[in-house]
Amino acid sequence: MIKGNDTLQHEELTLNILRNIENTPSQKSLAKNLEISVGKVNYVLKALVDKGLVKAENFYQNKQKNQYKYLLTKEGFSEKLSLTEKFIEKKKKEYDALRKELEILKELNE
Repeated sequence: MIKGNDTLQHEELTLNILRNIENTPSQKSLAKNLEISVGKVNYVLKALVDKGLVKAENFYQNKQKNQYKYLLTKEGFSEKLSLTEKFIEKKKKEYDALRKELEILKELNE
């Protein structure tokens, strides 16, 4: 079971994959762009496909039939939207906390 900070990291990784999946030609290039292992990309993609958030389609013209094009489903798009809203809210809170800390530091520096 994923808890606390692990949940945030998992959601952020999922969001990053959902944001980049349709514009990245392979799991290897997706892993490189996100600076994670191909195995981790494969694991998360399999989970997203199993949940119905992503659809995998074979390249019929491709000689390597094990290569897929990944597409967001309607549910995947909704999940991407939800995770994006959560991410923005988290970043706003972090920004507000940093602004308050900066104000305190400025007052102490006067």
